[in-house]
Amino acid sequence: MTPLRSLLAGAALLALTPNLAAAQQACMQPAEQQHFNVRALQSQLMVLAITCEMQDDYNRFVTKFRPQLATAFNGVQGHFRRTAGGQHQRQTDQYITNLANGQSQVGISQGTFFCRNQGGLFAEAYNAPNVQALSQISVDRQVPQVYSLPVCTTPAPRQQRQQQTRPQGQQRAQGQGQTATR
Repeated sequence: MTPLRSLLAGAALLALTPNLAAAQQACMQPAEQQHFNVRALQSQLMVLAITCEMQDDYNRFVTKFRPQLATAFNGVQGHFRRTAGGQHQRQTDQYITNLANGQSQVGISQGTFFCRNQGGLFAEAYNAPNVQALSQISVDRQVPQVYSLPVCTTPAPRQQRQQQTRPQGQQRAQGQGQTATR
């Protein structure tokens, strides 16, 4: 390849890279979606606890799911780190604040019915068997979410590499297993 063609090919690759990165950033990975759902549920429970004087229920919930809640928060931060770069902490803080404010507004709009309408949410969340169930409760109960993007149709670059190498590793393991059985 001539030096000019190499230069043009490199320039074309650089020109395409921001578009690929922008496309990747303009969507939410499925795991991130779960993190946002869990974080919204936790925020809704916090508003419920404060509004309806159910702090003991909230404390029990947080104690039981502390690792899962920390993972969800870290996942939300990771999303903003991926999509907002150097502004990720500001974006995370803004999301958390807007989430609590939005959910407080729901409580205010329901007035005296809020506690009655949401009262069973603590029992449902506390009895969830895992983080996937917590995420599903958030979706099923239509817990207000102040941030959404379409779910990514392609995995993140790291996930793509893992998926590409996984079948080869599985093939090697299968081949080794067949050799051992012969």
